[in-house]
Amino acid sequence: MPLRVGYVREHFSAPLLQFATDDGDQTFTLVECPSGTGQLISRLTNDEIDVAIALTDPLISGIANGSKAYKLVGSYVSTPLNWAVITGASSKYHNIADLEGTPIGISRIGSGSQTMAYVMALQQGWVTDELQFEVKNDIRGLIDSVNDGTTSAFMWEWFTTKPFVDAGQVRFIGSVPTPWPSWLIAAHPSQDRAPSDQLRAFLQALSKYVVAFDTPESRAGPNVQFIKEKFGYPEEDICAWLKTVSYPSDCSSIPEQVITDTLNLLEKASVVKVPAFDVTTFIDTAVANLA
Repeated sequence: MPLRVGYVREHFSAPLLQFATDDGDQTFTLVECPSGTGQLISRLTNDEIDVAIALTDPLISGIANGSKAYKLVGSYVSTPLNWAVITGASSKYHNIADLEGTPIGISRIGSGSQTMAYVMALQQGWVTDELQFEVKNDIRGLIDSVNDGTTSAFMWEWFTTKPFVDAGQVRFIGSVPTPWPSWLIAAHPSQDRAPSDQLRAFLQALSKYVVAFDTPESRAGPNVQFIKEKFGYPEEDICAWLKTVSYPSDCSSIPEQVITDTLNLLEKASVVKVPAFDVTTFIDTAVANLA
């Protein structure tokens, strides 16, 4: 059976989409998850997908908090994600400091939008236990919430949100880059749903597309055109984003430091409580290699 691969339809997914276009043997099918990593984790749990390409921090915090629905099997993006802090077009908030004690919009509990709100609070010196969250499901619900006053702000990837800023629907009031590489790959641990040999073949093939996408030649032209056609972003935004992103040479390799550093910061932000942990419990050692 083909692997069911969950993903978020954003510019980061371009190499995966190129792979899917060329997958003549239909070794996998794509399942779009527009609500982000929280939805990806939910679908892994509910047997709706077998593999998820998702944000580093919610994946790691999910396992640390006891989820048995997946293990880490690989890496996808090796650079940080730049999270914009976004408020309503005519709201009273003008910088991040104004948000203290106000309700923050998130897509789902356990999502990257929630985790990064904790990181933002930590940077600002706020009491993380006092953060207030309003679940709004997806970016459309979040945009509506900052304009109707249900929430003060929300956090989402900068370039994904920029078209809404350009259209005057919302405003940027700051940004918070992740202190870790932004995307990992997770899979359900069951051999019935995600056999190790099938996962290894998928990751090996995906690595070829990621490496090809990451070359200077691809960045200079083909990548820009592909993203422009798929997502409709302005060329200048695509070129600006390409300068900030890089991909791993081997998607089946996970740097041990990514797990340890992420856990340490998430513990400071009160997202997880892990007084002691074994890094190997976070990964599927039959598929992934710790680097």
